[in-house]
Amino acid sequence: MNQITQENIQVGEIANGLPLTIPVYRLTGNGSGPSVYIQANMHGAEVQGNAVIYQLLEKLKLQTLASSITLVPYANPIGCNQKSGEFTLGRFDPITGTNWNRMYQNHSHLVENFVAEFNDASVDTIKAEFKKRLVAATAAILDGPSYTLNTGKRIALNLQKLAHQADIVLDLHTGPISAKHLYCPDYAKDSARYFDIEHVLLIPNEFDGAMDEANFCPWWQLSETYKAIGRDIPVLVEAFTVELGSQEKIDLTDAENDANSILSYLTYKEALLDSHFKPKPITRYACYLKDYLAFYAPMGGMVEYTAALGSHIKAGDTIAKILRMERYLSEQPLNHITLDKDAITILHFASASVNQGTELYKFFTHYFEL
Repeated sequence: MNQITQENIQVGEIANGLPLTIPVYRLTGNGSGPSVYIQANMHGAEVQGNAVIYQLLEKLKLQTLASSITLVPYANPIGCNQKSGEFTLGRFDPITGTNWNRMYQNHSHLVENFVAEFNDASVDTIKAEFKKRLVAATAAILDGPSYTLNTGKRIALNLQKLAHQADIVLDLHTGPISAKHLYCPDYAKDSARYFDIEHVLLIPNEFDGAMDEANFCPWWQLSETYKAIGRDIPVLVEAFTVELGSQEKIDLTDAENDANSILSYLTYKEALLDSHFKPKPITRYACYLKDYLAFYAPMGGMVEYTAALGSHIKAGDTIAKILRMERYLSEQPLNHITLDKDAITILHFASASVNQGTELYKFFTHYFEL
């Protein structure tokens, strides 16, 4: 049985001066496989990732590991304790209003000088040395003047410092009310076939502040810069955001299925030895980010969401019914809302009470089989 170690790392201080810490679990393999980093619960209500990490630990301690694996539940201890009544908030920093998952650092500016210095180096040297640069650049910001970092940035940088040491990064999230889906950089779409996730959102190799982008963007840029000088260096790191379903609940049975899905991918990446985990024979549908449609409520009211998660709807189908009882005697109180194109339903707003302009749904459009 593999040994699991725990370290509690400090990511800040709270108002009484006590340290703010997060648990970090580690398993050590034989070193022949890619190193792995997995985190969960960056957004407060997105708790299913903690159940998945539990199931992963239960399974990984019995596997033959080629890789060292680091797992971080409760990545944002402020967010997961940010309550209002019976609801967990924790999507935005309550002080700055910034999305907790948009505070990571873009280190792509390191690429140009690195390629000039290591233009003839071996791939192994490039990988090892660029990792060191990324970790050092992150540490330098953390070690700089304390007054330059707000709470969310400090948490994000501590997590990013751990993630930059890995070859594979998985950031576990959920939607509001959501089908499972995978945010996948376009260059890594072949890997998406090894997750048991039916819906794959292909994102451009661009930085917008999220954990997955903070990890894969510098490596993609590194590959492109080498290509410009005539060297074919693959993108040496893969990073994904794994959307595990809906927020505010855990399901340990479903978490075991999600753990098996992740272990299938890790088997494909040769992080596990003699592994029996394989992808399920399912049809996977992909959509490019530009075709990921946000549908906003055309009117205020009380909503019945009638488009089932994961369902394939046709143009003209009713996707919701909006009830407006204040207008019962003056106009039609029940309104059928339709979509004017074919789509797959991925997620919808968590509440039945919406203002005009609330993001009601998100849909895959112009989708295709992966």
